[in-house]
Amino acid sequence: MAIREKVFDVIISCFKRHGAEVIDTPVFELKETLTGKYGEDSKLIYDLKDQGGELLSLRYDLTVPFARYLAMNKLTNIKRYHIAKVYRRDNPAMTRGRYREFYQCDFDIAGQFDPMIPDAECLKIMCEILSSLQIGDFLVKVNDRRILDGMFAICGVPDSKFRTICSSVDKLDKVSWEEVKNEMVGEKGLTPEVADHIGDYVQQHGGVSLVEQLLQDPKLSQNKQALEGLEDLKLLFEYLTLFGIADKISFDLSLARGLDYYTGVIYEAVLLQTPVRPGEEPLGVGSVAAGGRYDGLVGMFDPKGRKVPCVGLSIGVERIFSIVEQRLEALEEKVRTTETQVLVASAQKRLLEERLKLVSELWDAGIKAELLYKKNPKLLNQLQYCEEAGIPLVAIIGGCPKRRPCGRNQKENKPGPLHLLS
Repeated sequence: MAIREKVFDVIISCFKRHGAEVIDTPVFELKETLTGKYGEDSKLIYDLKDQGGELLSLRYDLTVPFARYLAMNKLTNIKRYHIAKVYRRDNPAMTRGRYREFYQCDFDIAGQFDPMIPDAECLKIMCEILSSLQIGDFLVKVNDRRILDGMFAICGVPDSKFRTICSSVDKLDKVSWEEVKNEMVGEKGLTPEVADHIGDYVQQHGGVSLVEQLLQDPKLSQNKQALEGLEDLKLLFEYLTLFGIADKISFDLSLARGLDYYTGVIYEAVLLQTPVRPGEEPLGVGSVAAGGRYDGLVGMFDPKGRKVPCVGLSIGVERIFSIVEQRLEALEEKVRTTETQVLVASAQKRLLEERLKLVSELWDAGIKAELLYKKNPKLLNQLQYCEEAGIPLVAIIGGCPKRRPCGRNQKENKPGPLHLLS
């Protein structure tokens, strides 16, 4: 938790630096709120037992509850962050930071704005946070759902199969193209020719030059959706250059993001390397942040279907915790789990009252202080406790030395000088 608090501090300070306010939503939602928003991942939603009344499910992410919150409160403009636990019926993999209960840290901008300005800020925030956490080199892959849909259309994919083929393409960062192609043909019913045509596109990645190249593509540039997406990406790269982060961004046509609600730009940050001991295998943590534009989600919850354009990002903190913990283990760094500044100790017996008075004074002055809960603790034990807990200072109360008169009544054994040692 000490490591988590430090990570959260970095993330929250960045969100606040960009002007976000904080909200919270219930841990469960109406089942109908979550149904049909996550594509093939809907099977991972935890449903609560039917006990009569409304059917409820544990939240799968923070984005759908946010959209429901906007619609219910008739909000059309907000910049918010939300840090909370979400729940997925997944197979846990501790080493990869994959759990069934885990934190998400979301930042979203809702409202009608000029194209790509909020989207560029979201990518800037993502880069700021990952750089501040010092977890290694990273790359942010960017694509656009409109480009994907346009590409599927010109390749001959039926409209009804767009989303399911999207889910297959999204696996390209984990498995080979051959495996993805076999799934498309064998399980999802595409012809090998259509799959090969998709493969020609989705294996390309680059920068703004690839965007310009695809704008000249005779087939793709004729598709209205794809053309809009490519023109927006070109504008996005202009803003990213002004923000000084274009070198961290890669236009990757294989990025699909399996969630159904994305409508425009999508992005995902992956670590290029993980700091580990020499000779060890790198920690396979996959993506550490992701997000995108979802302009239609709020309208699904509004009785009149009013749309509120939104764009946002989510930081995968559990995966980041795994990396930070492993890095600290490799460096053999001890993590302080308390913030105590000073231990109030005594060098002699019968000084409990004085220790209690002094520690109370320190607390009242706003100083983080402790004392051992023994009447007559040994000085060595007190100093050892300081060392183990990483407490930097010890205030030692001592009685008057026996052989050096100090002008005080030694029979009373009143405390003498206070020593502060570091």
